[in-house]
Amino acid sequence: MVKDLRERTGAGMMECKKALVEAKGDPGEAEVILRKRGIASASKKAGRATRQGLIGSYIHAGGQLGVLVEVNCESDFVARTDDFKEMVHDIAMHIAAADPQYLRREDVPEAVLEKEKEIARDRARGEGKPEKVLDRIVEGRIAKFYEEVCLLDQPFVKEATMTIGQLVKSRIAKLGENISVARFVRFKVGDVAAAETGGEAAVSEPGA
Repeated sequence: MVKDLRERTGAGMMECKKALVEAKGDPGEAEVILRKRGIASASKKAGRATRQGLIGSYIHAGGQLGVLVEVNCESDFVARTDDFKEMVHDIAMHIAAADPQYLRREDVPEAVLEKEKEIARDRARGEGKPEKVLDRIVEGRIAKFYEEVCLLDQPFVKEATMTIGQLVKSRIAKLGENISVARFVRFKVGDVAAAETGGEAAVSEPGA
């Protein structure tokens, strides 16, 4: 069980043993515990500069869809590791499949966000929801909107129990360096406007 947990999470043997004891032998719960600890560890590294990294690419079978993504880290050593390369490839593949429009929540234009809030509020009213709960409903639906359009909030296509943001944080915990997705662009044959919009919207300063 310890070996399996190590392979899934990349955590050390003792950390896996402790998590399994705390989870009373439940591997799923132990993984959650390790992720929470990894995310807490990753948050301490979030302020570090990321000036190295890789440009990853993914071309879907048939050559009709392609992605470029820049993922940064602190050192060239980490950028050359298999774990980092695998993460960059996985993120590129995810972008191809999930078609995010923005990198992070802060990149969503205010006008777009206000329009989504208006739609959510009008929809709730149309469903007969009382005015006193509209704000809470709108908040929930905006959170869902972020999950649909923001890369870091999207559930990872290869493991829907974690978001792309959590995937990055798990690698921060494992590799010991700050890691950030800097920008991406998604190209689809014949969809010039969408590619241009996606690329422009997705370009963002490092620090995710």
